Amino acid sequence: MLFLAGEAGVITINGTVIVELITFLIMLAILARYVYPEIVKLAEARQQAVAQQLKEAELARAEAEQRLKEAQAKLEDARKTAQSVIDAATKSGEQLRQELKQKAEEESKRTVDAAKKEIEAERERAVQSVRSEVANLVVAATEKVIGETLDDDKHRTLIDRAIAEVASGNGSSGQGGS
Repeated sequence: MLFLAGEAGVITINGTVIVELITFLIMLAILARYVYPEIVKLAEARQQAVAQQLKEAELARAEAEQRLKEAQAKLEDARKTAQSVIDAATKSGEQLRQELKQKAEEESKRTVDAAKKEIEAERERAVQSVRSEVANLVVAATEKVIGETLDDDKHRTLIDRAIAEVASGNGSSGQGGS
């Protein structure tokens, strides 16, 4: 202990240093016994809390990725549905256009057929009118040429023969010059 009581170079060892050293060791023992375990517990608790937060963050990230995938799948499904609706609408529109075109064509055909029937009826009426007029002219001309009125049978026979000649184009009215 002599060495501790004497001088050792720059540091002088005296009673105060020994008391300070003992106080330091007691303080170190108190800190090691009561304070350090609490600090270690708090550090470990903080480390576990950080680890737990990291784990929760990883779970949240994985869940967010899953939701993103689900949202993308729903979006793709919605796009497919929208495309099928567009395709169906296009097809329906085309079908409606074809139906309207067909109805218009049928209506046009009916109108043309009705017009043809009306024209044919008018032609038939005109032919009947011409026949009647020709018959009257033939009777009048025959009465003037013969100078007498024909009986009904002769009259009908003469009219039928004249109409047949006019219809066949062999009538004498077209021949010769007038």
